Amino acid sequence: MNFDLPDEHRMMRDTVREFCEEEISPLAQEIEDEHRFPAEVFDELGALDVMGVPISEEYGGLGGDQLMYSLVTEELGRVSGSIGLSYAAHVSLASKPLELFGTHEQKEKWLRPLAEGERMGGWALTEPSSGSDASDMDTRAERDGDEYVLNGTKQFITNASEAGSVLVKAVTDPEAGYGGISTFIVDPDDDGFEVTTIWDKMGLNASPTCEIQLDDVRLPEDRLLGAEGEGWEQTKKTLDGGRISIAALSVGLAQGAYEAAKSYATEREQFDQPISEFDAVRNTIVDMDRKIERARLLTRKAATTYDAGGDVGRLSALAKLDASEISREVAEDAVQVLGGYGYTTDFAPQRFYRDAKLMEIGEGTSEIQHLVIGRELGL
Repeated sequence: MNFDLPDEHRMMRDTVREFCEEEISPLAQEIEDEHRFPAEVFDELGALDVMGVPISEEYGGLGGDQLMYSLVTEELGRVSGSIGLSYAAHVSLASKPLELFGTHEQKEKWLRPLAEGERMGGWALTEPSSGSDASDMDTRAERDGDEYVLNGTKQFITNASEAGSVLVKAVTDPEAGYGGISTFIVDPDDDGFEVTTIWDKMGLNASPTCEIQLDDVRLPEDRLLGAEGEGWEQTKKTLDGGRISIAALSVGLAQGAYEAAKSYATEREQFDQPISEFDAVRNTIVDMDRKIERARLLTRKAATTYDAGGDVGRLSALAKLDASEISREVAEDAVQVLGGYGYTTDFAPQRFYRDAKLMEIGEGTSEIQHLVIGRELGL
């Protein structure tokens, strides 16, 4: 398969790369140290018209495809995992389901401001007692006349503290298992919605990860996304695209770590020569490049298959599994190449290393990816 980028994709990548170098790279460590969500960066990304890359122009998006979106996500991850993560959650999890499953009225009211960059979006599936087993869900949505009443707790929700809308999964039929899960559009200004915790994490601290409490949140019927009981099928379709975005983010993190290690190795001298000339260091950097290229090709294959309307269940899981593990491996090697400096916050590899670990956990752990791939293979 030929992965030469079309001109419009290459131009988008180059535009975002320039923006990242000039506007994000100088503050990437600062926002991490301050645990600060950089709202101004997302305002600027909105002005660049990239907050809705794969969303149709009819509803305020750019009308691009999954490949273009993955290129943008990779470039953001190359300089800041936090910004890349919040961006990916906003697009894949909060925006795309509205386009796929929403009514025209829902898209106009809730999707357009996300795609145009006026608001951030969130997506709430995980709960304190249900991680990989998402069917074990305690959040309930009970019908009361022409309203739904939501009660429950959602955990590890990206962007919830900054969001203008959150797509919440809740059980509408407790007896139906996966078939009893539905999706609701919740406005954080709705009575009974509260962000109760913003977690301090190992990394990615400029991307807010929240616990939210739903206490008798009353929603009109038009806040139901799709029909009752369609929530799990929506989730699976959403994650097909979401895993590709996390694969792209992982590739970006690995690329950033690799570039830092390569630059350092060519400048740092020991025993009167650059350390890049020592076999051990050179071979490490070569292996880093090899792994990144493999993960990038697999990610782009998944993205182009998605754009062609193909079945991407296996490919998206493969891309996410491979790229996330490579991201962590490459970032760890980058720290090693820099030695003691790599362990300090004066240099970027430590940040990439901490950020990369979440890639093996979020949107389905590596173990779950093996399960998904096994099922796709008929095992």
